[in-house]
Amino acid sequence: MRPGNAPSNAWAATVQKTQRRHDAVDPVCLKVFEEKISGKLATDDRPALLEALSYLRDGNKLTVQEVDRLGRNLLEGLIVLNDLFQRGVGVKVLEGIAAGEHTERPLILDLALAEDRRRDIVRKTKNGLEAARKRGRVGGRRPVVDDGKRAAILARRQRGESIRTIAAGVKVSIGVVHKTLTDAQLAVAAAEDIPR
Repeated sequence: MRPGNAPSNAWAATVQKTQRRHDAVDPVCLKVFEEKISGKLATDDRPALLEALSYLRDGNKLTVQEVDRLGRNLLEGLIVLNDLFQRGVGVKVLEGIAAGEHTERPLILDLALAEDRRRDIVRKTKNGLEAARKRGRVGGRRPVVDDGKRAAILARRQRGESIRTIAAGVKVSIGVVHKTLTDAQLAVAAAEDIPR
């Protein structure tokens, strides 16, 4: 094979994604294997992936969009990677935490594990926020300005006090005073626009 050219395994769910991936891999690949089925299937149930894996020889390079495209889960992807490295096949990852060229197990294993941990944290965070929403709780910081402070800020401004004086007196930042006043002005403007 010519230097810099390598077989590629490209996956696609839509025409738009297919074109984007072809734009990325066509200039550097001799052969593109395209798959339009779910990456959630076992490796044995993915004919295009199996064809690509059997096509590769020692010294070849497999180019993939992301490491997780090689298997339905981290373990299966690592098994595929291990097999490729044992056969002397390099792997070029275009996106994600493992982006770059890899020819040995340790680095890509660390990167794949880090990617899996990151995804697990994201998944758990989303699940926790969803569970909190179902219980009527909203994630995030509690508001700094309660109804009492809001009323005090608006009353002091009505009396002509400066924003700096209001902030010191109510014990909030100048930014909080600005935001409270702006929100109040927007609420008044919105109320005036409502036809009666």
